Amino acid sequence: MNKPRKLRSRKAGLPPGSLVHIGEVKVSAPSYSIIDYDEHGLIEEKFAEASSFGQLPRKFSTRWANVYGANSPADLAAIGSIFSLHPLVQEDILNNAQRQKIDTYDDYLYLVLHRYELTPGPLELSQDQISLVIGRNYILSFQERQSKTFEPVRQRLRAEHASLRKGGVDTLAYSLIDSVVDSYFGVIEQLNEYAEELETNILGKPTPVTLERIHQFKRCVSQLRRNLHPLREVLGSLHRDAGDFFRPGVQIYLRDVYDHTVHILESLEDLRDLATGLLDVYLSTISHRVNLEVRTLTVVATIFMPATLIAGIFGMNFHEMPWLDLTNGFNYALSLMGMIGVIMLILFWRRRFV
Repeated sequence: MNKPRKLRSRKAGLPPGSLVHIGEVKVSAPSYSIIDYDEHGLIEEKFAEASSFGQLPRKFSTRWANVYGANSPADLAAIGSIFSLHPLVQEDILNNAQRQKIDTYDDYLYLVLHRYELTPGPLELSQDQISLVIGRNYILSFQERQSKTFEPVRQRLRAEHASLRKGGVDTLAYSLIDSVVDSYFGVIEQLNEYAEELETNILGKPTPVTLERIHQFKRCVSQLRRNLHPLREVLGSLHRDAGDFFRPGVQIYLRDVYDHTVHILESLEDLRDLATGLLDVYLSTISHRVNLEVRTLTVVATIFMPATLIAGIFGMNFHEMPWLDLTNGFNYALSLMGMIGVIMLILFWRRRFV
């Protein structure tokens, strides 16, 4: 299947910080929302234009602004002006081909994460980029399209007397990062179920379609493993070097997310070995089936070889040969062929050749 190209060449020759959208447009129109909250309350607003971010007065101490489908350079420039984002940050938000990374600025952190989904028939790994700008009293989140990744966090914030409201920006940032990492476990479980189904098909009646599915599975595992390796470095750096933005109590939870990432990478290593093993089992199964068919053909050919020999002997042009002058000579020859074939079949059966 042909995938949309990122077309990085569109930025060739442009100065750093040039706002050019790179990637697939996954929503028809962008949408914007703001959640202001603290321990005293919460208010949630939705907008259709980016300029509304700067028009809504802050009513509580912590602000979470979310954008779905940030693909317009003009809209992103407006948001960047409101929150004083560096041009390079704005450029990276518009570039949906970023690797997972973290950049540190004076007043905020810029974090790039990925969200993954498996699409069946054929099996493919769908990737969405999530950009987080973690400020002192606000968080900006940019997603390519609407998803349920952050919905549990929203539900926790909406609940009255929620502990998340008392935590501040660093607790919210941890919750968002943890939601993204936890979503990977669902992808790992789907891959495990797919591998079990493949194994059943391989041990049953494998077909060329099974081989194609093995390659799809192997490609998805390799792509996911390659893309998640930078995440371990990002979370390690976030835990060690972002003390100005995360309190010691929250850093403990970041370390837990880092441990989850290590566990996910170990699971991907197991899946990669499993993919290689499934391919070996498939080839071994096909080879075994070919051997069985060749053995069956060999037995059949061997059983008919004496009959061919006898027919060849009686077909020679000699005037005097046994049974030529007998009335039942032909029947004697056929009986001899059948008797030898039956004897050979019994011998093969006892030796488990058939």
